Amino acid sequence: MDACATLPPLITAVVHPVDAAALEAVAEAVRENLITPVLVGPYDRIRESAGSAGIDLLNWQIVDVPHSHAAAEKAVELAGLDQIHAIMKGSLHTDEMLAPIVAQGSGLCRGRRLSHSYVMDAAGYHKWFIVTDAVVNIAPDLLAKADICRNAVDVWRSLCREDRLPKIAVLAAIELINPKMQATIDAAALCKMAERGQIADCLIDGPLAFDNAVNRRAAENKHIISAVAGDPDILLTPDIEAGNILAKQLTFIDNADAAGIVMGARIPIILTSRADRLRTRLLSCAMAVLIANARDEGRIK
Repeated sequence: MDACATLPPLITAVVHPVDAAALEAVAEAVRENLITPVLVGPYDRIRESAGSAGIDLLNWQIVDVPHSHAAAEKAVELAGLDQIHAIMKGSLHTDEMLAPIVAQGSGLCRGRRLSHSYVMDAAGYHKWFIVTDAVVNIAPDLLAKADICRNAVDVWRSLCREDRLPKIAVLAAIELINPKMQATIDAAALCKMAERGQIADCLIDGPLAFDNAVNRRAAENKHIISAVAGDPDILLTPDIEAGNILAKQLTFIDNADAAGIVMGARIPIILTSRADRLRTRLLSCAMAVLIANARDEGRIK
């Protein structure tokens, strides 16, 4: 939030914002000068929800479309015309919003797999970190995991100006390679890909079980010699179920601050759960601003 104070607001298409929670998040982001909203959805439903939430839409642009599918498609069209510079999820399912983005001819995909990064600040860890992918990729294969790593590195570089490489821990149930456990095989391959420069600008180690990934003493007790173990910046989970459970445990039990973003497209996609707190939605908008700024400055592609 502090880093966004001197940056201009991001013109953002808010897709199908037809409930009070979605509009409250938009209103708060506007108050913090993070976004300039373009509400895309059914005009009457947006007005009705704004009225129930006590939100004045007088200075907000509304693009009237009949339903959520049309709203997602219209947001992609506006992005293609360079009329908006970010897309924000409103009151619709994630797959419904992403479908027109990944569709052939959308103009938003850059040849890299879309993936979601949750930036987390949890009391039990010594620094903020990223959990990926907890939302988009169900059972990513090796090449998808490589893109997930690349996208998470871009998020890290957008938020951090430290002169060092981010550390990625590739999580599995165990820290040894077992041919019966695909996550361990993928982890070993990702390490070699990073070593050979196929995945750039990061350090990768794995497979690592969660305990020896985030706790140096646990790693030492298992005689793991690693520059990553105990100090990762990015936790790459084996599949969406592991990632989703981990992220929600951190936010709903540990009360971690969180911000969610989808990377891999030409513009940032602000994507949070409908159960997420207002603060999570606000921090996600701030993260999109920083990502757009990092692209403008050439720090990420």
